[in-house]
Amino acid sequence: MGAASAVNLKRVTLELGGKSALVVFNDADVEKAADIAHRAAFANAGQCCVAGTRTYVQSGIYDKFVAKAAEIAKNRSVGNPYTDVQQGPQIDNDMFTKVMGYIDAGKKGGARCVAGGARQGNVGFFVQPTVFADVKDDMKIAREEIFGPVQSILKFETFEEVVDRANDSNYGLGAGVITNDITTALAFIKHVRAGSMWVNTYEHVTPQTPFGGFKESGIGRELGEDGIQQYLENKTVSFSLPKKPQL
Repeated sequence: MGAASAVNLKRVTLELGGKSALVVFNDADVEKAADIAHRAAFANAGQCCVAGTRTYVQSGIYDKFVAKAAEIAKNRSVGNPYTDVQQGPQIDNDMFTKVMGYIDAGKKGGARCVAGGARQGNVGFFVQPTVFADVKDDMKIAREEIFGPVQSILKFETFEEVVDRANDSNYGLGAGVITNDITTALAFIKHVRAGSMWVNTYEHVTPQTPFGGFKESGIGRELGEDGIQQYLENKTVSFSLPKKPQL
């Protein structure tokens, strides 16, 4: 935006970062929910703008969910992406160092590391799939976009509480909810401010569905009819016509 304003006022759309929330309610199937949440947080080694790295889990299933999330993360294969593994490296040394710094901040901040938390091997930029439990909203790992394989699991009690906490972010790119209650799902969709919302799934994007964020997650949309509109300009044409002669 700064470059465009300095040169030619070219209109731009910005698809920026996120700190997306995925909320799991007590009525969810824990194993299925943990699997969805794992894929939401760890896809592409966490190098995903819409990664669901803030995992809010209702208190009734919290402990069981944490145990399952840790189990899945520990079984995730990491290594050369040209071989049969689930997770490759971070993109470069700068990002590797940044991610490891966030993991260290999580430990020092009082979060409980239940999986990973270290470098994978001695060569390359590989990070162990890391899961933190007992995360608080004011912790660095819950506020800032890590862009790495780190999942933060937070506990909540009520619907109203978790909606407020999900919205308490500078970002608004995506959000998800896992529940068997359609009323809960629809209410969550209504009240959470995010550009893309998913129910009982995550990061399902198609060419027909506009993608983009609220707040500091960007302006404009990609994909769908809304994405086409970004490339179009409206033209207004006015004619002055002579009055119809009277007979």
